[in-house]
Amino acid sequence: MSISMTSAAANHVARYLEKRGKGIGIRLGVKTSGCSGMAYVLEYVDELNNEDSVYEFEGVKVVIDPKSLVYLDGTELDFVKEGLNEGFQFNNPNVASECGCGESFHV
Repeated sequence: MSISMTSAAANHVARYLEKRGKGIGIRLGVKTSGCSGMAYVLEYVDELNNEDSVYEFEGVKVVIDPKSLVYLDGTELDFVKEGLNEGFQFNNPNVASECGCGESFHV
């Protein structure tokens, strides 16, 4: 199983971890939510759990719990700027459909 991160995403996370002054990376996960069933969750990681999978890109760690990894296998985490908007984009090959608002997905 594998996860990847673009340079743009790694640079963005590294800047925010530096501003925060602590943390070893970010946790990428999924939760039940929205009209399509699942939503992505991102949060800072200060400590690892024993069962976590850790992937490192350009010095930035992406931490994923085993339950989320099943839904995220093959996902690329990107950070994009489009006009005045910017944010993380999840390129997940497992997604079968997404809701109209883009907040949730179904595998």
